[in-house]
Amino acid sequence: MRVVAGQFRELTQADLAFARQIGCSSVTVNKPDLDSPAWIDFLNKQFTAAAGPRPPTRRWSALDLVQMRAAVEAHGLALDCIEGVPRNLLDKAMLGLPGAEEQVEDFKATLRAMGQAGIPVLGYNWIPDGVWRTAKAAHGRGGALVTAYDDALGQRVATGTLPPRSEAQMWANWERFITAVLPVAQDAGVKLSLHPDDPPVPVLDGVARIFRDEASFARAMAFADSPMHGIAFCTGTFAESGAAAMMAALRRFARAGRIHYVHLRSVAGALPRFAEAFIDEGSVDPVAVLRELLEAGFDGFVIDDHVPHVVEDTVWGHRSRAYATGYIAGILRALRTQGGSTP
Repeated sequence: MRVVAGQFRELTQADLAFARQIGCSSVTVNKPDLDSPAWIDFLNKQFTAAAGPRPPTRRWSALDLVQMRAAVEAHGLALDCIEGVPRNLLDKAMLGLPGAEEQVEDFKATLRAMGQAGIPVLGYNWIPDGVWRTAKAAHGRGGALVTAYDDALGQRVATGTLPPRSEAQMWANWERFITAVLPVAQDAGVKLSLHPDDPPVPVLDGVARIFRDEASFARAMAFADSPMHGIAFCTGTFAESGAAAMMAALRRFARAGRIHYVHLRSVAGALPRFAEAFIDEGSVDPVAVLRELLEAGFDGFVIDDHVPHVVEDTVWGHRSRAYATGYIAGILRALRTQGGSTP
């Protein structure tokens, strides 16, 4: 098990140096938009061959990914995982809309490219409308800014931007998708890691959220029963339904070897209302989480996630993430020392 820096939407030289400085050996990138000006500028500075116009990205090429990996490795880091493709590259497949088959074929091509580039894990989710919060400036400890969710408010929202989809329809769409892409992932040697729906409520904006609890993940792991298909286990999302339920799911899937990586964060409260919290408060006990992972023989990686915004911090949250990463690393070192293993 190792602690890595994650949630980078874009990379900069300073961010990669920062990840190395706080003791991480690797990083993850989260839903990178390779068409964004920031990514194009970054790659142009790294690789002359990247300069010039390019068509809009529907699938990632092996060259794109090799360049991304090389830029990370230039800082003495490894690229452990890409946490998902941008939502607009998979939304039609999620909702069963025209164009779904083309998106699935593009996803397969991305998996093959990741295998060629030697990037071992691709996270994904089945949330066509993304993470929902009803407040993005709720005051946390010391006035830190945190996000919060109140289901009484969330259930009132009807944007009209998505077609309504039942639980049965969302399951059918997912089963069709995973049946098509998992053999490609297996051939490419790339692990697919499923993230839970956040918040884990049955439906939002007319669209069912099917990956919200231990039972739904048990069903998914049984349907796509392969070591190349597992879970991006988010302690905060699972704990939004209760900390005891989160620990039960963690124990079950860690011991079954189905967790590929962990988002370690905490929340205050549980549905129907919760707020995000610092890692050293709230309902999630990071010591218990890391102890369980060690006892289960977990050999993936752990990253922070959704950190509170502290004074004079950046958009990405360098200050808060340094605190969370150091806290996780300190607990892990202590647990390993107590267990008699090498820190």
